[in-house]
Amino acid sequence: MTEELIALMSHGPTDERASVGFTVVNGGLTAGLTASVFLTADAVDIVRRGVTDLVHAHPMEPLKDLIADFLSRGGTLWACPPCVKARGYGQDDLIDGVRIVGASAMHERIKAGAATLSF
Repeated sequence: MTEELIALMSHGPTDERASVGFTVVNGGLTAGLTASVFLTADAVDIVRRGVTDLVHAHPMEPLKDLIADFLSRGGTLWACPPCVKARGYGQDDLIDGVRIVGASAMHERIKAGAATLSF
């Protein structure tokens, strides 16, 4: 039985699937799972400084709070290097706690038995 959850997110901050994804992975943390999120395509915009300050898909918590909760409880947040580069972002453009790392980090966890979801 797996004790790890990986979520692949590809939708940007104003798409409610971003908030749904973080709500689900936070639920995984609450259930005792370790959780990681790999952001690709438009989802890398979620972690650009200031972008989520006003994003709130009701009735969920504000996206900024969902992300802060995820990180404060030990969640791992990865951003796809080519996706970050394509948008002209660097590490300093992203919120604290985000690691720009290739998909191999996610693949290692999946090979070790992590359950996967996509949003």
